[in-house]
Amino acid sequence: MIRPRPSLGLLDRVLRVLFPGVLLLLLNGCTSVSYYSQLASGQLQLLWAREPVSRVIADPQRDQKLRAHLTESQKARTFASQQLHLPDNQSYRLYADIGRPFVVWNVFVTPEFSLKPQNHCFPIAGCVAYRGYYSQSAARGEAAVQRLQGMDVSIGGVEAYSTLGWFNDPIMSSMMGWGDERLATLIFHELAHQRVYVKDDTAFNESFATFVEQEGTRQWRAFRNLPPDNGAQAQQRNQFIQLVLNTRTRLETLYALPLPPDQMRQRKAKEFEQMRAEYRQMRDSQWAGDKRYDAWINAPMNNARLLPFGLYDQWVPAFAGLFRQVGGEWVKFYAAAEKIGALPDDERIAALKELAASKNSSG
Repeated sequence: MIRPRPSLGLLDRVLRVLFPGVLLLLLNGCTSVSYYSQLASGQLQLLWAREPVSRVIADPQRDQKLRAHLTESQKARTFASQQLHLPDNQSYRLYADIGRPFVVWNVFVTPEFSLKPQNHCFPIAGCVAYRGYYSQSAARGEAAVQRLQGMDVSIGGVEAYSTLGWFNDPIMSSMMGWGDERLATLIFHELAHQRVYVKDDTAFNESFATFVEQEGTRQWRAFRNLPPDNGAQAQQRNQFIQLVLNTRTRLETLYALPLPPDQMRQRKAKEFEQMRAEYRQMRDSQWAGDKRYDAWINAPMNNARLLPFGLYDQWVPAFAGLFRQVGGEWVKFYAAAEKIGALPDDERIAALKELAASKNSSG
């Protein structure tokens, strides 16, 4: 006999009661209770803030621009489930006004002469290369402590994240500054995390979700009879990412040398200056002076600021090859991705490399 699922309201009430205690029990005392308490508190505040998007749209007292933006978002949300075969649940059919520009701030930390991040492991998401804080002041406090210990530190604000289906994730007010299409791509990306997720493999997860986002957006544009994106911005982004990755490669070579700290510090600074010089040359000669990355490149630089680059893109060609291999059928694609994700680490990487090579060879 098929039992009815509990209502969203009942499920949320249960989660609000159990989530903090369950989370702390899962941690087994592996790190400070205060840090995980703020995670539990922040998540619960987000749960409390949710309301159905349909209610917001139907309320004439709410901001008209917000209502129009949410109306368009629900068209993309329906497309995600019906056409892209992504999870058909209440995620992104809810809205939460969080009253701040970012939902969390991630703190990335590396040693001064290494690109190896401080990893942090969590019961649900596995190990990741950052710590998230729902308070910007708390993130800055953690960053200050790490700097006092001589570490390289970077803080990045995050406008949205996925709970991997554990909760019904809302569209948040922090996402409302985006255009309709970018909000749609975010919905595709985050729902992809709910569809396939491999614990402790950030590059696999983010590359998979990025491919679903990119191919989903292409199909979403075609569905609305819009012309394909000319790809100019994507090309610039890819060139910029490659510039940063090349710098990381040079730094890894540098850090392997047996140099005294002062000399290593000088050489490190020169590598960052070379990256800036190469950026300016590329910007002025190839991008017609487009300054979209100027603020990032001219800010104080360290190893930690380079960490996120490449994680979202590394295996995108591999998933493109897999999608072509299954004839562009989403259900078969997800099943094949899950099969690869279940492989041992070395076999998974080998399979992804083979798929990427097949994609590149086919153009």
